[in-house]
Amino acid sequence: MTTTENDLEISRFLAVSRARVWKAWSDPKNLAQWWCPAPWKTEVRKFDFRAGGDFYTYMTGPDGQGGTGESDNPGCFLEIVPLERIVTTSLMVGGWRPVVSWLPMTAIVTMADETKDGVAGTRYVARVLHLNDEDRKKHEDMGFYEGWGTCITQLEAFAQGL
Repeated sequence: MTTTENDLEISRFLAVSRARVWKAWSDPKNLAQWWCPAPWKTEVRKFDFRAGGDFYTYMTGPDGQGGTGESDNPGCFLEIVPLERIVTTSLMVGGWRPVVSWLPMTAIVTMADETKDGVAGTRYVARVLHLNDEDRKKHEDMGFYEGWGTCITQLEAFAQGL
């Protein structure tokens, strides 16, 4: 897959096994623990972990529900390759039903075994595809690198405790 100018990507080495990263991702109770940057909280409203299944998270910031600190994110899993790849989109919900999204995107997360400086772990790549430059810039300006980077750090710490 070729990265285009409308993609945002973070690639990180995580000092934790791929099996633990997968466990943190594939169980909605675990996902809720690291999915958004603290002190925000995630409610996993739907999680049908299969291609075509619902993936719906609702995030609430420290100022609470109903304030400016909330993010409603219905979506769909497009592809699940156990221990290797998870693809989601905000352009559909479960059953492949189209939906209008406030931030149209497709996220591709890949995981691969890697050893770095003698430490066995996981190469974790999160690539987010956007329809156009305007959507990519909106996502980047919202703090993509900081926010998703924080979540990946939280994922690593949570997975190490599994």
